[in-house]
Amino acid sequence: MAVRDIIRMGHPTLRTPARPLTDAEITSPDTRRLVDDMIDTLHHAGGIGLAAPQIDVPVRLAIIEIDPEASRYGDIPPMPLTVFVNPRIEVVDEASAGFWEGCLSVPGLRGWVERPQHVRVSARNLAGEPLELELRGFLATVFQHEFDHLDGRLYIDRMTDPTRLMFEEEFEQFVLHGSG
Repeated sequence: MAVRDIIRMGHPTLRTPARPLTDAEITSPDTRRLVDDMIDTLHHAGGIGLAAPQIDVPVRLAIIEIDPEASRYGDIPPMPLTVFVNPRIEVVDEASAGFWEGCLSVPGLRGWVERPQHVRVSARNLAGEPLELELRGFLATVFQHEFDHLDGRLYIDRMTDPTRLMFEEEFEQFVLHGSG
């Protein structure tokens, strides 16, 4: 297990759609090592999600873990560490809401993004078994954000108002604390 470098906006892997893992790859020791490294990297970086392309491995694999005790995201449902292989996301209801998003591959910035708030996720786990979830609210946003990485997209691509992209210090000063 190892902490890997997280690549940043501008790296071509972040803009390239990732390839699906084959059945044999899903259960392979190499994939298990990749996931172990992703977990170490996610914990080291302090994020809640990480997609394989963010560590320069262009495969359709992402992990998400939301610990309510350590979360800076407010009152959201916890999610144990979960691995999603070859995930697909389907919008159940187009009604959207916006959240200030940040990204380990776009460090130091926050942007306002509106996304559908009711989605269905289907994927496989590391044993190759099917995994299905229906998500609402902020969790729906988290999954869409992470799975966008598998399609070569960043949250900034989803922004409709470029004036709502700011550095984290200004976000904290002017949005969170309302001073200035």
